[in-house]
Amino acid sequence: MVSPVDEPRPPRPRRTQGERRASSRAIVLAAALEELYENGYAHSTTVTVQRRAGVSRGRLLHHFPSRESLLIAAAQYLVVEQIADMEQWVPASEYGRTAGPGRCDRAVELLWDTFAQPYFWASMELWVAARTNTDIRNELFPAERRMGVALTHVVATMFGPVLSSHPDFDECRELLFTSMRGVALTYAIHPRDHRTDPHLASWKRLARRMLDVPDDDPAGGTDG
Repeated sequence: MVSPVDEPRPPRPRRTQGERRASSRAIVLAAALEELYENGYAHSTTVTVQRRAGVSRGRLLHHFPSRESLLIAAAQYLVVEQIADMEQWVPASEYGRTAGPGRCDRAVELLWDTFAQPYFWASMELWVAARTNTDIRNELFPAERRMGVALTHVVATMFGPVLSSHPDFDECRELLFTSMRGVALTYAIHPRDHRTDPHLASWKRLARRMLDVPDDDPAGGTDG
């Protein structure tokens, strides 16, 4: 008798051209993000990205004809993936079925976590470069606006339909965004554990007050 180990395995289906192209593009983007995060904009070039990704020059330029388009796409690469993951995870999680102070506080924590990720620092590298580089600025501005729309949607998902429908939610979200971004930038010269930042408690209190979240609802209630 032939054991399952000895049984011939069916051949692995060949990937389509589109799948191979998507895979090589993802490899290039991941390498470019690492370059931006580790070495900064000034030292991230198509040559260094090509070397890190292990792809040919022609393949890299096929996906990204310019350094600017490559680095901008890279800075937003993981953001897009995280948005997709978050939008799937939140509704299915226990946290996603809660409301009240617990939901509000956890949403603030999740939002603050995004400012400690490599893609945040990659984006800041490009923002600084855009101040004096017209090419970067012209490509970055519309890309950031598109990303802003997606981020607005996922932040509403974090807070849930009850809190995100509050009339002051948009103002609260923008205040959190701008304050968190400013505090996060101080980590460039003073690295520390972002989870223990004293501003976190202030942001939670701000969100609770603006969204009229009562402090006397320890169970958090349910959303929906």
